[in-house]
Amino acid sequence: MKPDFSKYTDGLVPAIVQDAISGKVLMLGFMNEEAFTKTNAEGKVTFFSRSKQRLWTKGETSNNFLLVKEIISDCDNDTLLVKASPTGPVCHTGADTCFNETNSSFSLEKLETIIAGRKNNPSDSSYTSSLFAKGINKIAQKVGEEAVELVIESKDDNKEKFLDEAADLLYHYLVLLQAKNFRLTDIIDTLAVRHNKKG
Repeated sequence: MKPDFSKYTDGLVPAIVQDAISGKVLMLGFMNEEAFTKTNAEGKVTFFSRSKQRLWTKGETSNNFLLVKEIISDCDNDTLLVKASPTGPVCHTGADTCFNETNSSFSLEKLETIIAGRKNNPSDSSYTSSLFAKGINKIAQKVGEEAVELVIESKDDNKEKFLDEAADLLYHYLVLLQAKNFRLTDIIDTLAVRHNKKG
């Protein structure tokens, strides 16, 4: 898929960015061929800024990146739909979207994206970043601790505590996967192979 940048005199095509999970429209930008190539190569949405007259990667100053999941072209091949996962607020005002809409859907994929953001762009105030800073041994230890705590809570009938411990275990497990450069989809693929082998 290669957009037709020649259709416009300035060589820019509109790029509509949509949340890959919720389907909310996050913002509109413009890409030239260089921005399109950089976006595909790095997996972060990059535009050509008409005001700055240069390439601009969304999040380069705020760390609120748009991580690309899929890019498709319209029927005329002159407009792009970029499906992405935001690592924070999209608008410079602090809003979820540039249209001042709330984009509050939550999923494991979104949590994985947040965890990846804390790994790749560490923050001193982030617990997740602090886990990555301590290394794989500490992360693995936390998974073990949370697993034991979940087992203990499973023997009682306190629903709230059980769910809290289950959430803690799942979160730390996702951190461990990210530390090992895997995602939950890799585990799902492994399970699918096992399922197919068993028929």
